[in-house]
Amino acid sequence: MNENSEAQGVVSVKTAKQKRGITITILCIAGIVTLFMSMFLHKILSPRIMSPIELRANGAIMFDNPRIIEDFSLIDHNGEAFDLENLKGKWTLVFFGFSHCPDICPVTMAKLGQVYKNLNSDIRDQTQVIMVSVDPARDTPEKLAEYVPFFNQDFIGVTGEFRQIMGLTQNLNIAFRKVMLENDYTVDHTGNIALINPYGHYNGFFKPPFELARLTTTYQSIVTTFD
Repeated sequence: MNENSEAQGVVSVKTAKQKRGITITILCIAGIVTLFMSMFLHKILSPRIMSPIELRANGAIMFDNPRIIEDFSLIDHNGEAFDLENLKGKWTLVFFGFSHCPDICPVTMAKLGQVYKNLNSDIRDQTQVIMVSVDPARDTPEKLAEYVPFFNQDFIGVTGEFRQIMGLTQNLNIAFRKVMLENDYTVDHTGNIALINPYGHYNGFFKPPFELARLTTTYQSIVTTFD
């Protein structure tokens, strides 16, 4: 009886050790799998980093030395003052258009709305989208308040005196001109999207045509790698 009891005791100890060994092995394997899955998800979810050549090939023209923007005095669609300080502290995508534009402007603003929604949340939090009117005679703050937020409630419409708008367009290499029509007029303008960095400097621009995945990828790459 004593020998049998001792033998059973030895077997029980070995069985317990084996169970502990198996448990430890399973936990180690689970930990390794979790680590690799986390690394994989991080790589998938992280913005793709593009080289300057890739950025240019995808329509993103970034300056080696961002350019200084002269101060200006405009007004946003809420009737609040809008000047150079409003371009600091966040990345700013600026499109120059007008509410009576029949095609390019609504298409571009809609595309910016899609891009904004598709940004990684941390990048979206540090991004603002501005439409500056090149038709201030018709685009009052009230008019822009109806037009710009239609594309996204976070977007900001900006208007003001013609001279102030002209000065800003010259700083950002945007051209526009009034074109007379029969009993009406339209405005021809550059279709680029200007990019202002958080220091309030002109960092570069995106050239049309704008494709959702390409514009999203290039923009997120620029923000992620900015020093």
